[in-house]
Amino acid sequence: MAAVFTDANFEQEVLQSDKLTVVDFWAQWCGPCLALGPTIDALATEYEGRVNIGKVNVDENPNLSINYGITSIPCILFIKNGEVVDKHVGAAPKSVFEKKIQQHM
Repeated sequence: MAAVFTDANFEQEVLQSDKLTVVDFWAQWCGPCLALGPTIDALATEYEGRVNIGKVNVDENPNLSINYGITSIPCILFIKNGEVVDKHVGAAPKSVFEKKIQQHM
């Protein structure tokens, strides 16, 4: 299951992590976000211990959305060593995210 990242834990869980972190910005009212959810959970299980994978609810954590310029969701950021190294906007097949994870691990 994917982790839950918030305004409160983002610094420690994501920015200070020494692993690649995949962050899915989503909302409960967003159809494509809900469709992508099982894919994100599957990736979290598959890469457990090697890659941090989690979700940020944009309605509950507006500061993160503002800080990262999130204007469309779902938006998936790939963050390593505190820096965004890749970004994907919109739903996509699992293989698209697996390729990006492998590229940045």
